[in-house]
Amino acid sequence: MSLLACAALLSTVGLTGTASAHGSTINPASRNYGCWSRWGNDFQNPNMQQQDPMCWQAWQTDVNAMWNWNGLFREGVAGNHQGAIPNGQLCSGGRTENGRYRAMDTPGAWKTTALSRTFNINLMDQAHHGADYIKVYITRQGYNATTTPLSWSNLELITTTGRYAQAGNYYINNINAGSRTGRHVVYTIWQASHTDQSYYFCSDVTF
Repeated sequence: MSLLACAALLSTVGLTGTASAHGSTINPASRNYGCWSRWGNDFQNPNMQQQDPMCWQAWQTDVNAMWNWNGLFREGVAGNHQGAIPNGQLCSGGRTENGRYRAMDTPGAWKTTALSRTFNINLMDQAHHGADYIKVYITRQGYNATTTPLSWSNLELITTTGRYAQAGNYYINNINAGSRTGRHVVYTIWQASHTDQSYYFCSDVTF
C-alpha cells in the first residue's frame, strides 16, 4: 500500500473511529483543521511549501497533528486555562500530546477566513461529548500573528456560552468583534461535558 493510501486510511479512521473522534472549530477553521481540509488528500504536494507555507511547516513537524486535527485537548485543567497553558503555547494547548501540535504555535502568515465584524462559529463535536461551556476570545487590535506567538495578554474574552447538549455541531452566533480590522486570531476553548477535557483552537481570520 502506498504512503498516500495509508494516510487516507488513517484519515478515515480518525474521522470515524469512536476512540479518536473528538472535534474542532471548522468555521472559522482552526489551524490544524484548515491544514487537513486543504491538504489531507495531497499532503505530499511540494507546491504546499509556496502556496501554504504555514501548513507546510506543520505537516513537516508532525503529520499526526494533521490526521488527528480533532484531538487537540488537555485533561484535568479544572477550568484553570491560563494556569495550564503557558504564553506562547496557546495554539497547541500547552504542547499537549507530547508536543504533537507544537507547530500550531508558530507565528506566520497562516491562511485566514474572511469575517464580518458580527460573525458565527461552527464547532464540530464528532464524538457528541457535549459542552459545559465554550469561551471565545479575539486578539486585541495591534497584535501581529505573523511575528508574535500568542499570549493571554493578546486576547480579549468576548463571550462565554452556557451548556450545549450532545450534538454533532455547536453554533455560537452573533459574536461581535467590535471595531477590529485586519488580521486577527479567534481563540476558542471548548470544555467538553463527558469528562474534564478542554479543547483549544486558534482560527486565523481577517475582519
